Amino acid sequence: MQTNLADFIKGTADGNEAEAILRACVHCGFCTATCPTYQLLGDELDGPRGRIYLIKQVLEGAEPTRKTQLHLDRCLTCRNCESTCPSGVKYGRLVDIGRRVVDERVQRPLKDRIKRTTLKEFLPRATLYQPAYRTGLSVRALLPKALQEKLQPARNAGDWPTRAHARKMLV
Repeated sequence: MQTNLADFIKGTADGNEAEAILRACVHCGFCTATCPTYQLLGDELDGPRGRIYLIKQVLEGAEPTRKTQLHLDRCLTCRNCESTCPSGVKYGRLVDIGRRVVDERVQRPLKDRIKRTTLKEFLPRATLYQPAYRTGLSVRALLPKALQEKLQPARNAGDWPTRAHARKMLV
C-alpha cells in the first residue's frame, strides 16, 4: 500500500516501522475471515483491513476522531489476522502505533478515562482490588441487578482429578 506519511511521524522509528507494515498490506481481506470483532459486528472498520485504512489516514495527516479511536479500541489484539495474512503484515504492531498516535490527539470522555485508569490501577494490584471486591460482595444486595451478576462469591476449585492411566510424562 502506497503511503505518504505526515511530517509529525515521518522519519521516526514508529513512522518507519508503520510505513513498512503498511507497504506489506495488499488489501486481500483474508484477515477478516479470522477477526472476531469483524465477524461479530460485520463492519469493515471493525476488521483489520478497515483499521489499517484508518491508521493509514491518521499517519498521513487526517485528523483522528472519537469514532476512529472507538474502532481501534474494539480490536482485541488477538492477532488472529496475522496467522491468515499471506503478506505477513504485522498488524499487532501497527495497531499499537495507531492507538498511541490517536490517543495523543483525541481526548477520551471523562467516564472512559476514569474507567481505564481504575482498571489499570486496581486489577493488577491485589492489595487494592481484593478489599474493593470484598466491599462489593458485602453490599451486593444493594447493587443493581447487572452488577450483582458480575460479583460472584469465590468458589472452591475442587479436588485434583485422579490419574486414569498408567502413563507418565518424561521431561
